[in-house]
Amino acid sequence: MKPRLYLETTIPSYLTSRPSKNLIVSAHQQITREWWLIRRDSFEIYTSQFVTDEAGEGDKKAAQKRLELLLPFSLLNVTESVLQLASAFLDKGIIPEKAARDAAHIAIAAVHGIEYLLTWNCTHIANAMISKKVQKICEQNGFLCPVICTPEELMENY
Repeated sequence: MKPRLYLETTIPSYLTSRPSKNLIVSAHQQITREWWLIRRDSFEIYTSQFVTDEAGEGDKKAAQKRLELLLPFSLLNVTESVLQLASAFLDKGIIPEKAARDAAHIAIAAVHGIEYLLTWNCTHIANAMISKKVQKICEQNGFLCPVICTPEELMENY
């Protein structure tokens, strides 16, 4: 059985956007494309309504590209447990209120037992300064925290 992976919004955004002039963002886009081509099929990929909502925002043509990319993937249900866990991240100040969707991404992956959460959001999601706190809150609420990582970290030996 393939490991289960939650695809956060930055991944389809990086896959469908024009190459950035910012050197770091451009490198992230290239790594994401390589991961998509080489490693994507090694995982059972899931997303959520949170991702669909974010992907549908902004420029209509760009949003359409992101949404089309997400079509093949099953949506995880937003349950009361997801909302409660996301609220716990916010209530403890681990993730700021302005980033409530980021808390929801982590919560939905944890509640559904997803092994990996793939993201380039290193401010509120793939952030070493908050990861232990996030893991602790997940465990206190009876859930295992997914491994939160970037595509570069899931490339294996390629």
